[in-house]
Amino acid sequence: MHNALSALTAELRRLKTAGVRTVAVSDESIAALKSVLLVRRAEKQKAPPAGAVAGMDSPGPRAASREMTLASVQPDRATPESIPLPAVPTVTLPAGDKAARWAALREIVLSDTTCRAHIRPGKKVVFGVGSIDAKIMFVGEAPGGEEEIQGEPFVGPAGQLLTKMILGMGLKREEVYIGNIMNWRPELLAAAGASQVGNRPPTAEEMRYCLPYLRAQIEVVNPDLLVALGKTAAEGLLGFGTFKALGDVRGRWHEFAGKPLMVTYHPSYILREPTNRKKRLIWEDLLKAMERAEQPISEKQRGYFLDK
Repeated sequence: MHNALSALTAELRRLKTAGVRTVAVSDESIAALKSVLLVRRAEKQKAPPAGAVAGMDSPGPRAASREMTLASVQPDRATPESIPLPAVPTVTLPAGDKAARWAALREIVLSDTTCRAHIRPGKKVVFGVGSIDAKIMFVGEAPGGEEEIQGEPFVGPAGQLLTKMILGMGLKREEVYIGNIMNWRPELLAAAGASQVGNRPPTAEEMRYCLPYLRAQIEVVNPDLLVALGKTAAEGLLGFGTFKALGDVRGRWHEFAGKPLMVTYHPSYILREPTNRKKRLIWEDLLKAMERAEQPISEKQRGYFLDK
């Protein structure tokens, strides 16, 4: 439980640093967090938790709707810490052509019992998509709400923006390969029967478990280069603690799994504040990737998002 709350706190700090001042929180999420407080208070006092949070003033009409009891609100599944991650998987692919090996790998990941244990009912394990002959492979951190529904990475608002970026590079989405380090959406507490609201960054342990599957995808697809999208993805590939801020590593070439790695901002960086300055920062990184992959670049493309 401590790790989940720490991850939530880290995500709120990240949003604050990025300039976000308010976030939407559902009644279900508030109730789930209150349940944690109840349990902790009861453990501290060595007494059963009361039906409502002790010490709260008498609620008004709005607050009354958010009152809860442990009997009425429970996490709809085990928390991440209550399902220990087993040893990092070893991936062995059958002989065959690239398509056969990719299909075999996809089946291994989608049927992985650990991945499946971490998804909610009706949701999907997420595997990479795109061309298995792609020169450029984009790597994100983990699926979000839309992704776990469709079972495909980058299909929500940030994914739609990524698709536009790829089009700006003179490519189609189906001509590149898009994957995530994580194959399931990192869990947050939710009320019984409710959908998860919001996302949290995956832990180092979670990404460590899924990394062999990403490495296997890189081996099968054999792209010319990788593009890491965002700080968490960069930490997963370069190692936690190897840098403090994304600006320390973005725009420069690194290496992962024997492939050149370009680090840039996550598309959501633009969604929060869609200025030409921010768009240009990402675009300059993508221009370097295009040059490395020997993609043709027009003068018009070189001038995208420059202030007039």
